[in-house]
Amino acid sequence: MASHGFWFLGAENATGNGSQSPNTPRAWCQAAAQKFTGGIGSKLCALLNVGEAEKTAQAQVKAEDGSTVESCGCNKPCNCPKATVCFSDLYSTDLLPALDGDAKTMNFLQEVVDILLAYIVESFDRSTKVIDFHYPNELLQRNNWELSDEPETLDDILISCRATLKYAIKTAHPRYFNQLSTGLDMVGLAADWLTSTANTNMFTYEVAPVFVLLEYVTLKKMREIIGWQDGRGDGIFSPGGAISNMYAMLLARYKMFPEVKEKGMSSVPRLVAFTSEHSHFSIKKGAAALGIGTESVICIKADERGKMIPSDLERRIIEAKQKGYVPFFVSATAGTTVYGAFDPLMAIADICKKHDVWMHVDGAWGGSLLMSRKHRWKLNGVERANSMTWNPHKMMAVPLQCSALLVREEGLMQSCNQMQACYLFQQDKHYDLSYDTGDKALQCGRHVDIFKLWLMWRAKGTIGFEAQIDKCLELSEYLYNKIKDREGYEMVFDGKPQHTNVCFWYLPPGVRYLEDKVEKMKRLHKVAPVIKARMMEYGTTMVSYQPQGDKVNFFRMVISNPAATFEDIDFLIEEIERLGQDL
Repeated sequence: MASHGFWFLGAENATGNGSQSPNTPRAWCQAAAQKFTGGIGSKLCALLNVGEAEKTAQAQVKAEDGSTVESCGCNKPCNCPKATVCFSDLYSTDLLPALDGDAKTMNFLQEVVDILLAYIVESFDRSTKVIDFHYPNELLQRNNWELSDEPETLDDILISCRATLKYAIKTAHPRYFNQLSTGLDMVGLAADWLTSTANTNMFTYEVAPVFVLLEYVTLKKMREIIGWQDGRGDGIFSPGGAISNMYAMLLARYKMFPEVKEKGMSSVPRLVAFTSEHSHFSIKKGAAALGIGTESVICIKADERGKMIPSDLERRIIEAKQKGYVPFFVSATAGTTVYGAFDPLMAIADICKKHDVWMHVDGAWGGSLLMSRKHRWKLNGVERANSMTWNPHKMMAVPLQCSALLVREEGLMQSCNQMQACYLFQQDKHYDLSYDTGDKALQCGRHVDIFKLWLMWRAKGTIGFEAQIDKCLELSEYLYNKIKDREGYEMVFDGKPQHTNVCFWYLPPGVRYLEDKVEKMKRLHKVAPVIKARMMEYGTTMVSYQPQGDKVNFFRMVISNPAATFEDIDFLIEEIERLGQDL
């Protein structure tokens, strides 16, 4: 018999007089109170807070054990008791799996949920601060953060939860623009809660059957979007784009010199990798971690917009060969961190093919533009890459962390990384061992990062992500158009940005008209840090800044927050001018 859904529990207790539908929340509430032991049904009723009328004054009733409890707070009286819990008398050992710990656990978790929900609602309220800033020494003194030998009460634990969120940065706030990862998606948040509740590991199908299958399905879909035939290939979710990039370098080295896995770097010639001078620092970090060395990463010149110059890439590859080095890896960038530039992938692919070098695309920031029919042309040529990094926790606003490495060659990750630990990857299991994905990862324990992305994709559809991404790019173009000719603003580079990165200087009146260029640049270099500090102290907004090459500090505005609007962009401009007018 088909299930009638969540509320069907109350059907058998429904009366035949039509006074109450068996599928109403109240009917379910009453049935649950009778069905579940230990007061769980009563607590569920209290949490659901069902009913339609005005809330009645909280009355006190007697529980079966004689203790005093409050009414559940239902809008319509339903006799659902809600225990008055004194958390100052309780400890973590009173919660499940403690005997009779179910009611205490539900009350405690409900308190935590209430704290979280209040924080979420507050985060989207533009009248609230993005940050309640305190200097490190002040924050250390304001609360007791030290760990003790003796346990604290659950009341203390709840106080710690509130204090932590009080001083946390509201990354969901519509006026938070500080990082590439911003915003808070409600479905993604729900998925994260579920993931933590499941609390499992991604290394084998036997301990994470659904999550392993969802990773398989989602990675295949992402490879299809890249343009690899039938979505064939491989991939894995890793702890961030830096690790995904290192995976790619590891695979490229193994592909060219498989003996390095057993014999180490002494068995191979001097390897060199190539990347743009505007690329992410993780390329050099990966080379350092893999024993290749940062001096073996050759930085290729970029044009004035931050794009790699293909002719310089080929020149440096030929030069390296002439020195006896072996070029093995080129990392092109789809969406650089500062300028948001997209390297010319098609031209780079031609060079990599000509010189037989692994081509990787670091699309941690810009890869999500593949979801947009309007903007995916910026990644033309990505289908020719051997691997790609793609971070859905950036432009797709999936909760941190969610980063994927996609690989065109199937089986390469397994042969490169497998160690065949017999206590995990037994070869005589009763299911298809290809779903035991843990041996192709560098990690043993691997967090479940897939469910957030998968559930959000189900909720939004591809077209929903597309609309979200297109909106962010529309907002960045709006900002660019507002300030490019506005008095007191100067763009770092000419032309409309390719991504949501809008890089600009704000020149306060005291700097704007200086004729001494050296003095002007010296003072301008200090403007962005001061305005940023004031933003944080007032708590009104947050936007990043940095120097680049010989350019003094400038603002780098990035938009990935789905909650941001045109009004928030207007506010940012006005706030920068307000905070910097006296400089």
